[in-house]
Amino acid sequence: MPKKRKVHSLTGRIDLRLMHQAFQVVKRNRGAAGIDKVSVKMFEANLDENLAALMKDLKIGTFRPRPLRRKMIPKGPGTTKLRPLGIPVVRDRVAQEVIRRLLAPIFEPQFHDASYGYRPQRNCHQAIRRILELHGRGDRVVLDADIQGFFDQIPHPVVMTAVAAEVADGNILRLVEKFLTAGVMENGVFKPTTVGTPQGGVISPLLANIVLNHLDWQLHEHGYRFVRYADDFVVVCTTQAQAQEARILVQQTLADLGLKLSPEKTKITTYGSGYDFLGYHLSSRSRRMRDKSVQKFKAKVRELTIRKHNLDRQTIERLNRVIRGTAQYFGTEFSTSRWTFQKLDSWIRMRLRCMKRKRKNYNDNSKLRVGYFRRKLGLLTLEQFCTYRDRYGKAQNVIPRHGATSVGVAR
Repeated sequence: MPKKRKVHSLTGRIDLRLMHQAFQVVKRNRGAAGIDKVSVKMFEANLDENLAALMKDLKIGTFRPRPLRRKMIPKGPGTTKLRPLGIPVVRDRVAQEVIRRLLAPIFEPQFHDASYGYRPQRNCHQAIRRILELHGRGDRVVLDADIQGFFDQIPHPVVMTAVAAEVADGNILRLVEKFLTAGVMENGVFKPTTVGTPQGGVISPLLANIVLNHLDWQLHEHGYRFVRYADDFVVVCTTQAQAQEARILVQQTLADLGLKLSPEKTKITTYGSGYDFLGYHLSSRSRRMRDKSVQKFKAKVRELTIRKHNLDRQTIERLNRVIRGTAQYFGTEFSTSRWTFQKLDSWIRMRLRCMKRKRKNYNDNSKLRVGYFRRKLGLLTLEQFCTYRDRYGKAQNVIPRHGATSVGVAR
């Protein structure tokens, strides 16, 4: 891994221009208010004064982050399991974005090319394309790995050691440590945080990549080909024995970081048998939406198509946003989700027919045909977002067999 000299003078780079840039990022991301109940709009009402005061606190070392407001959200449809989400106050989000902007240019050049999560100009689709490229070379055995409770279990000394290896500015290091130990407020009770990075914090993804960069280079130095997206990663091997050796190496490296693999989610499989990664089920036969992704999509649609609600333009617009977001992610040129999309489109129309008639009656299908939803209501379909590569290598949209319009398709 390439070595660089430590950076000493980051605090001096904090100025009003950087503060305003950080706030604009926080504003675009929106998000709820923290424990102080100050929204982004309220913070913006006195923006110049708020940013000037925050900049002064950051530069002279008097900044104190507020505890995060902890909110428990469902892990997914059909489960009672909850996962914690931390919501920082707007002021702290701006401060975290400032520190992230100072640290990212230092660490980004050192990150491995096989790391795709939360990095500029990189995304999930690129990660999947890289995996498919590795499978195309003949590597068919896969170590499908997941780090147990990663964001909740990262030891603070490990994070600070990794950051301090490249940064010698004591003020910046203290600010990072303050963010890690800010604590959370849950049901009005303060709880200190002794391990983990703040879930929901702006700086958490960068700190995660900084810590796991050590794992990336360990795999690289031992000759393994892999793809990592945050705490989810796969190691592509040629034999079962090689995959077992990779698993041992990963376990040893994570142990050095105070982490471990999830025994339930980590397995050795093959490309022929298939495995789930980044919402897709990847196999030699298909690259489609995984079952869990289908259930999540259906849960969102059910919330919008409750039978007792009215079927109006607002419902269709909200539904179209869900359809567009899902289709743009799963309707890529390498995806084979078209058959799944057709089934889901039919299921959505059935839900809308039930809303229209206030009952479930299969005879209504002949009364409310596809054209009614397409032309009169403006309903989008998942299938119309499917793409494929033509003989010139250009991505083209699939034209659905029922002739749905392409209104709203992102090109």
